[in-house]
Amino acid sequence: MKAPLYQIDAFAGRLFRGNPAAVVVLEQWLPDDVMQSVAAENNLSETAFVIPRTTECLLRWFSPTIEVDLCGHATLAAGHVLFEHIYPSRQAVTFTTRSGLVSVSRGAGGLLSLDFPARPGAPIPVSDDLTAALGARPREALRARDVLAIFDTEDEIRAMRPRFDLLAALEAFAVIVSAPGTDVDVVSRFFAPKAGVPEDPVTGSAHCTLVPYWADRLRKRVLTAKQLSQLLGELECELRGDRVIISGRTVEYLRGEIVLPEAPGR
Repeated sequence: MKAPLYQIDAFAGRLFRGNPAAVVVLEQWLPDDVMQSVAAENNLSETAFVIPRTTECLLRWFSPTIEVDLCGHATLAAGHVLFEHIYPSRQAVTFTTRSGLVSVSRGAGGLLSLDFPARPGAPIPVSDDLTAALGARPREALRARDVLAIFDTEDEIRAMRPRFDLLAALEAFAVIVSAPGTDVDVVSRFFAPKAGVPEDPVTGSAHCTLVPYWADRLRKRVLTAKQLSQLLGELECELRGDRVIISGRTVEYLRGEIVLPEAPGR
């Protein structure tokens, strides 16, 4: 069997920036182990598998090692593929996912916007284990799906050289580090070695926790954000009650198809 595959740079104003995600378009789900193998073969931080539907499309996300419950950049990439290649007249698409309904809508100038659930963190003690893993002691820490570690300056975030083995041993899916930005409201980095992604270039789902924190602290509902990875991602975010709107641009890098045996995994 064959299935279309695209690679999209998400949260990127131009090619080779942002966060690359693969998008595989299916008519029905492949066996889980086959989708996991495809994601491992792609060797990107996320591969999105999407089944187009006239109402809610179906969407799942896989890192190279596990299926994940929420991924922003791969959802933005899936929206790009549907708008450009399947539903050119639609202005929005809605997906059924493990985290409920999420959507992508088109805006002016090629901007795409995610509508995701907010995931505010609850304060937790700053542990010695977290400090050792990051190589620096945060001023405070919070916990949602991920641990959010807050620092004072952008320079601290840029200079951080964490111990990935120690991060993987923490009781958390991933660790976000964040501080006020110098030319944007918020800067961050995202480490998920437990999911096979030592550092993710740009992480939409992390902003489901970042935005509620910084909106409250800065007393601002609309925020500009930058993820300080090597590829550098830029995001525009807005807190709307219990939802977070995360916007960015996308650039298509690759299109092709995957070829699998007729009886996958057998």
